[in-house]
Amino acid sequence: MSEAMETMPPVPDLLGVAQARARVIARGRTLAVERVPLAAALGRSLAVDVTAPFDVPGYANSAMDGFALRGAELPQDGERRFVLAGTRLAGDSRRAAIGPGECLRVTTGAPLPDGADTVVIKENVRLDADTVVVAAGEKAGANTRAAGEDYARGELALRAGQCLTPARLGTLASFGHTEVEVHRQPRAVLLTTGDEVVAPGEPLGYGQIYNSNRDSLSALLRAAGVTVLRHEHLRDDPAALRAALRRAAAEADLIVSSGGVSAGEADFLPRLLAEIGTVDFWKVRMKPGMPLLFGAIDAALLFALPGNPVSSIATFEVFVRPLLEVWAGRDPDARPRWYARLAVPLHKTHRRAEFQRARRECRDDGTLWVTPFGRQGSGVLRSVAEADCLVVLGEEPAELAAGAVVEILTLD
Repeated sequence: MSEAMETMPPVPDLLGVAQARARVIARGRTLAVERVPLAAALGRSLAVDVTAPFDVPGYANSAMDGFALRGAELPQDGERRFVLAGTRLAGDSRRAAIGPGECLRVTTGAPLPDGADTVVIKENVRLDADTVVVAAGEKAGANTRAAGEDYARGELALRAGQCLTPARLGTLASFGHTEVEVHRQPRAVLLTTGDEVVAPGEPLGYGQIYNSNRDSLSALLRAAGVTVLRHEHLRDDPAALRAALRRAAAEADLIVSSGGVSAGEADFLPRLLAEIGTVDFWKVRMKPGMPLLFGAIDAALLFALPGNPVSSIATFEVFVRPLLEVWAGRDPDARPRWYARLAVPLHKTHRRAEFQRARRECRDDGTLWVTPFGRQGSGVLRSVAEADCLVVLGEEPAELAAGAVVEILTLD
């Protein structure tokens, strides 16, 4: 081992979570825009505002199967007969009209005939030869959709930065779009480290563990819309780590690693990043996940996450995800914040922000409650596998009674 690698860089006063998060967000930038087919846009981030190019729907139409007529002619009491003037099906592009005392049979979505402003559903009428009998009690204007009722021409329909859900893709299709402008997906290289780590499927020797971070972190990245170019597992060798970091920086927007980031004899990443890139911060006042390293190598940003599986997931949610929001053109501080009541009391003595694994439940009275797990060790993967949220606790010591309101980060 070289003399340079024997001495770790000095650790400044640890940053608080809010300070560290702000530094991460400040390093983000929106990525380039590309045009993709709607079929490939699910989950992507919209790059431009979209306005309605025309009224949707483009014509007044029937909201139900029934009979179109003039609302002013509905009976106030008793019954009234309307002459059946024909039938209009959805998709019929021919114009039609009704005169006084007439009605037209229509199906859902069919354009209303000129002169009609009301549809009486077929279950509420009686047919008698070529007349339709309508009883009192029907409402003028009922069961119709006005032109532009959904979107008016020129109305802002979708905002830049919104995630394209199935419904939003349907909205684009209703405007006649076949393609959409989205932000390019970030490209990432995932590195896992450790001589003790073995790939799943390989024989497991004494003192070894399977590489769970490879799959959990890769899944978190992909679920967040990141293209994972590849994964490399590296032994605790400075030369191999240096070469892998340089390769990753040449290919990716983002490098995510796990392990090798604390202050042990085999934790080389802090020194390596200082040598070949820039260190923005190292170590944060949080639990789990204190030995977090953030910086850059050339244009690629790097998160060196702790090797403990729980710590790596917690630091991803708190720091990596906000950066991905910025890259997608969204404000990470605009994400909805969730709060719940503690089902059990909590006692916190240390001065670090803490993110406790927990499960939430909505009770019959509509209130949201959260139960932290008893075992909160950073190596207890079971706790995060069974959790659906993290309870957010501030840096100050706290005595929280059952029923106290706390912030939660959802994991699902």
